[in-house]
Amino acid sequence: MDTATQPKTSVEQSAIRKVAVRLVPFVALMFFINYLDRTAIGFAAPNGMNEDLGLTAAQFGFASGVFFIGYILLEVPSNLALHRFGARKWLARIMVSWGIVAALFAWVQNFEQLATLRFLLGVAEAGFFPGAILFLSLWVPAVHRGKILALFYLAQPLTTVFGAPLAGLLIQQDGVFFGLEGWRFMFLGVAIPAIVVGIIAWFYLKDRPADAKWLTPTEQAWLTDALDREKTATEQKQHHVSVKHAFKSGRVWALSFIYFGFIYGLYALAFFLPTIIDGFQSQAGVEFDMFQKGLITAIPYVPAAIVLWLWSRDASRRGLRTWHIAGPAIAGAVSIPLALFAGSPVLTIAVISVTAMSIFAALPNFWTLPTQFLTGVAAAAGVALINTIGNLAGFSAPFLTGAVHDWTGGYEVPMFIVGFFMLVSAVIMIALARSGRVKVARGDETAEELVIEQLAPEGEVVAAADRDAR
Repeated sequence: MDTATQPKTSVEQSAIRKVAVRLVPFVALMFFINYLDRTAIGFAAPNGMNEDLGLTAAQFGFASGVFFIGYILLEVPSNLALHRFGARKWLARIMVSWGIVAALFAWVQNFEQLATLRFLLGVAEAGFFPGAILFLSLWVPAVHRGKILALFYLAQPLTTVFGAPLAGLLIQQDGVFFGLEGWRFMFLGVAIPAIVVGIIAWFYLKDRPADAKWLTPTEQAWLTDALDREKTATEQKQHHVSVKHAFKSGRVWALSFIYFGFIYGLYALAFFLPTIIDGFQSQAGVEFDMFQKGLITAIPYVPAAIVLWLWSRDASRRGLRTWHIAGPAIAGAVSIPLALFAGSPVLTIAVISVTAMSIFAALPNFWTLPTQFLTGVAAAAGVALINTIGNLAGFSAPFLTGAVHDWTGGYEVPMFIVGFFMLVSAVIMIALARSGRVKVARGDETAEELVIEQLAPEGEVVAAADRDAR
């Protein structure tokens, strides 16, 4: 009988509950700080930085996006190092490194220094996100992974919900620390937690269930056995799990391009939404203080966090289906260009909220896919490759948005470009699913089997690695 249909044992329930309580909130906190540090430039831009440094929209877009060039260059090597040295040590090292670089933004003087530090910040952060995904996959069997990743991914929209008002408060502290302007103090204020939490992570995280003293011996044995059986089953289906297989896998590349579209929309919003909101003041004839701007920026991410959780629960209950990923992509593709024609600040925020909900509904479900057919070093390389290709959008989205804005004098064309890339993600997802056996989830299928059957052509489950290599 399949483990998916067996009643959950008390040992299984307690083990997963302890992982969800002891590990997921801490790793989510790390992700919260990570996303806040990389997007802090978006809060600084309309609140003094662009004016003080004399930045054009294109220069701001380039400085925002060049982060991802450094990130991409070291993404795969960093994740392979994580696989070699262990997630605990490597994730802690990444956090301390980026925290030190992030603190230097408080003393940047010109565009060249800003671009250089953004590049170095990307180098320092390389490997963190795929490393965190891989770390959680090494603790949670596939049947529970969707819910766990949804809990983890809640940190991203909540970063803006809480981080935007926090950034506003820090920016208001103009001159309180060695005479630093508010936006400089904000950079310093969001950098220090990375260093502190990185040091704590070295001692708090454990690399495997067998090392966790907060699990009972029975819980350790159940988790270790479940993960080992899952790994063995996946390796038998693939025949090998090499780095070469990950790089030659058609499925890995298809998932990479799907992820590109979502990340394009995510960072177009993250970097330019505060600037768009700043324009509401002239449109509505009102004046917002820094804290109020932060609260308005946070509005779309509140429903996004709620939808993320509910959508992931639905995917876990029904089994992951094509529309759990393609549907939100289509909704985002349609909504984001419409936001600029809404006609009022309230309606604009409402439409942008639909875009945010669409992006965050799809992402945690998307990240359950790669580790379903990749294990070991191939999982480290494959997840890193997907994140690398996706994060090319992290560079191109802010740079193209800023450059096209300077060229056209508005955000209309840039937002249509965002919609186009999200629509491409939906098309690829649908095509990938239709190339195989798209089935309604049955009670006798595990989550892993259903996902692989949905994404793989007929027979590929048996010989995935051989066919991908050809």
